[in-house]
This record gives sequence, C-alpha cells and structure tokens, in this order.
Amino acid sequence: MTDTVSFGYEDVAPEEKTRRVGEVFSSVASKYDLMNDAMSGGLHRLWKDKFVRRVKPRAGEHILDMAGGTGDIAFRMARSGASITVADINPEMLAVGIERAAERGIASGREPDAGSLVWSEANAEQLQWPDRFFDAYTIAFGIRNVTDIPRALREAHRVLKRGGRLFVLEFSTTQWPGFAEAYDAYSHHLVPRLGQLLAGDADSYRYLVESIRRFPPMPEFERMIREAGFTQTKVEPLLGGLVAIHSGWKI
Repeated sequence: MTDTVSFGYEDVAPEEKTRRVGEVFSSVASKYDLMNDAMSGGLHRLWKDKFVRRVKPRAGEHILDMAGGTGDIAFRMARSGASITVADINPEMLAVGIERAAERGIASGREPDAGSLVWSEANAEQLQWPDRFFDAYTIAFGIRNVTDIPRALREAHRVLKRGGRLFVLEFSTTQWPGFAEAYDAYSHHLVPRLGQLLAGDADSYRYLVESIRRFPPMPEFERMIREAGFTQTKVEPLLGGLVAIHSGWKI
C-alpha cells in the first residue's frame, strides 16, 4: 500500500479516500439508479444481466455480493435460489437495498437460506467471514472505490471455497476509435451536470467519472487478480472495453 491513493484525479492519504468515498455514496444512495443511468445511458441494466449470466448462480450456493448495497445484482441472483449475502461498507446504501427488497417482496433474514438475502455492513479489505465460506464472490462497479484493491482481492480469495469463483464488473477504457472520445466528453462534461440536476450533487458524480479514468487498464487489473491467488483469469470487454467482466477461480 503506497502513502497515497487516487481519489478521482487527486492523490490522497488512504484513510482520506475511505472517508471521502463514504461521503460520496452516502450522498448518492437514494439516487443510485439515476446515477448509473446517467453514467451509462441506461446500459448498466443490460451489463448487469450479462454479468449475472456469467456468474451462473445456482440453488444451494452461498454467494457474497460485495459493494452491492442497493441490491441490483443480488435481486438478479436470488432468482436462482442461491442465498445471497449483500455486503456494503456504507449503511445508507444497505438501507436503500433493504427497502427495495421489501417493495419486491424478496425475503431477507439474519442467516443464509435458499433464495433469501442477508444484508451485512462490511469492509471489502477486512471481511468478517471465515476462510472458505462462499461459493462465489461478486462485485459490480465497486472495486474501483476500494482504498486497497489488492488487499480486497486477497480477502475475496480467502473467503471463497476451493473451486469458488470471483466475478468483477467494472468500468474501464473503451478502445473503439471515435466512441472513446465521445464517451469521454459525455462523462466529463454532461454526467456532473446531470448529477446536479437529478441529485443536486455534481461533485460526487464528477468523482465517479474521474475514478474510472484512474482505474487500472484491463490487463493490469487481470494481473492483480492473478497476484491475489486466482487462476484461469479472464477478461470480457463490453463496448470495446468501456466496461469489462473480470473472472477468476480459486483452486
């Protein structure tokens, strides 16, 4: 861990990033769907559907959905009959997810059960679960906000059973000529304005756009996954790499 880490385009102390990221998500929790729609033009819904198809959750499995507070991924996976533990460091995000689950009539409980959701406040860098506890670990659009990404990946490896699988959905940098420039202009100039219009918070949206630019390129992040102990790593770019699905196995 270096003396500083990126918070958008700034370099700050690790504890400062953790605090400021918490403030961002406390601010945007109630407008999370609008935030994702603004940043992706609504495409995040299709990406999440594809992501869950890649995970292939199955009845009887116990899956940890990290940074999944509002339930977007968990709701999709729960349809399989798997028990999902939804974990997030931010209690405001979890509160939104619990409310949404109640509106959908999705069962929630304190202990894992088939097709149920368990909600838990947790830090990806220091998980409270024992070794070899989960069949799968998912994190969608959350890993770039973690202060110490390598440590979080090692924790993911630790809590997975042998044969367990890791799936990460995250923004990256598209390689398509023309589209890259157009999306860059859209995200830097329009997304903060939409954030101000829709949520009264341009700064949080500006950070989220900048955090994408500072996230490691796809080959570098795949290397980080391997260094955490995963094998058979794979990267599936979407829209030329604007978003990518990363995966790996624990053997």
